[in-house]
Amino acid sequence: MNRLYHVPLSPFCRKVRLTLAEKRIEAELVEERYWEQSPDFLRRNPAGKVPVLRIEGRLLSESQAICEFLEEIAPNPPLMPRDVDGRYEVRRLCAWFDDKFHHEVTSKLLYERVNKKVTKSGYPDSKNVKSGAQRIKFHLDYLAWLLDQRRWLAGNEMSLADFTAAAHLSSLDYISDVDWNRHAVVKDWYAKIKSRPSFRSLLADQVPGFPPPAHYADLDF
Repeated sequence: MNRLYHVPLSPFCRKVRLTLAEKRIEAELVEERYWEQSPDFLRRNPAGKVPVLRIEGRLLSESQAICEFLEEIAPNPPLMPRDVDGRYEVRRLCAWFDDKFHHEVTSKLLYERVNKKVTKSGYPDSKNVKSGAQRIKFHLDYLAWLLDQRRWLAGNEMSLADFTAAAHLSSLDYISDVDWNRHAVVKDWYAKIKSRPSFRSLLADQVPGFPPPAHYADLDF
């Protein structure tokens, strides 16, 4: 049985969960208290990070590498374009969200509001929260700019770029930190992603002490 060691609200874990579901690859979900750095977990990934995927006798880490591995072993439905320019654009946008967006927004909002409490590592830093709330506006504007020119984020076909962005935004939506009224085109794009069968397990997530808002699992939000 394949097994994914994950944290429910981690956008990196959600990215892998979405890819697995799209590829119809079953995997048991095992919540990992990665911050405790247990010897068993460090043997699975010495970097001490989630996600970690056990599949076909392999232990895989790093979300982008995992997703591209899954694309190689299960090419249908495709989440990477066939042309070199298209693959570049998908990878560029995946890096944008996993690096820039994560640093400027996810780590400032989700990590401050939720992770610190869960890991008992302190209280939210109001300056970080304020910064994240400000910076997400820029990123939502960038999403709108992309979607004004394309059907999906990286082009005319849905790709890993869309799932990477949706993984971050869904984590933030769980704590009501996304203004879906800022751009209708962004809300419509997210509604299409959110309505996919692969999204169902994400919408069923529950984090003790942090109930999701009513709109979180609503497909007509």
